[in-house]
Amino acid sequence: MFTGIVDAVGLVTDVKRTDAGLELTVKCDYTDLVEGESVSLNGVCLTVRHCGPGWFDVAAVVTTTGRTTIGSWTTGKRLNLERAMKADSRFGGHIVQGHVDAAARVTKVSRTADSMLIDIELPPGLSNTLVLHGSVTVDGVSLTVNDLDGDKLQVSIIHYTFHHTTLSGLEAGDEVQVETDVIGKYVQRLVAPYLNLRPAESRA
Repeated sequence: MFTGIVDAVGLVTDVKRTDAGLELTVKCDYTDLVEGESVSLNGVCLTVRHCGPGWFDVAAVVTTTGRTTIGSWTTGKRLNLERAMKADSRFGGHIVQGHVDAAARVTKVSRTADSMLIDIELPPGLSNTLVLHGSVTVDGVSLTVNDLDGDKLQVSIIHYTFHHTTLSGLEAGDEVQVETDVIGKYVQRLVAPYLNLRPAESRA
């Protein structure tokens, strides 16, 4: 599990197709990773296959590339990285599983005096597990829902996040990886049977 608090920015140095899937080698500041450890790459939980001081590699299988932007990553791609949360860590963001729900398109990027606003068009139905001022993960970063209108999501990037993640480089037309709030997903699942009851049954 993760919290969406990015602790490093990595750089893809090699991409190749192997029997393990789409294999990525990433240069980073981590010096004590171990094989089998989970790392979030732009919000995708992947397993470290091999590693050394300042680098590691992972492999993404077809089901992962099918719902993320990983298939388009090339050498030189900058990534938001986060190591799995320890049980005694501070919970700085929100519950992030590293299970991306979908890729979504940035429709507008604008600046205010003290923040950066990013408008995102979500796939139909994905916004059902979001609430205004609730939590959402965009490219692995825990953010607050600044505005929500149907499938249109807006997040606000503060100064620190702007300078310590890759979100500052986003432009209209870019694709980002979105994971909605897992608590909202459970609530939606629990209430779904009751919402589908016929009127007579709901009054019984």
